[in-house]
Amino acid sequence: MLRSALVSGALLAAVAVILGAFGAHALKAVLGPDQLVTFETGVRYQFYHSFALLFAGIIYGSFPEKQVKLAASFFTTGIILFSGSLYLITVLKMNGVVGLTGVGILTPIGGVFFILGWLMLLLGILKKK
Repeated sequence: MLRSALVSGALLAAVAVILGAFGAHALKAVLGPDQLVTFETGVRYQFYHSFALLFAGIIYGSFPEKQVKLAASFFTTGIILFSGSLYLITVLKMNGVVGLTGVGILTPIGGVFFILGWLMLLLGILKKK
């Protein structure tokens, strides 16, 4: 068991529920359809990778490899960069801020961290004989 991954996964999943409810109720009235889709994409990927964190934390007990720990770190970083940047973009657009230079690049970087997390998880599982 990798306790830090389990705690992070559970906490980030709870935050995803809160943000999803906030988006569905409070933001629906103030966001345009495109902005709402952007926000919902952030919530969806946060959920997926919160579950990935929980999974990594659980399987670490059977596959105690450094790659599994790295996977958990990469999933967390991906959530912060990918979902966080989508939330920030939504808020900036909602407030009429134009010129999101710098913020938009965080989304694909976060996506790369998600991919690296899945690959590290695979390598950690394959490493054990």
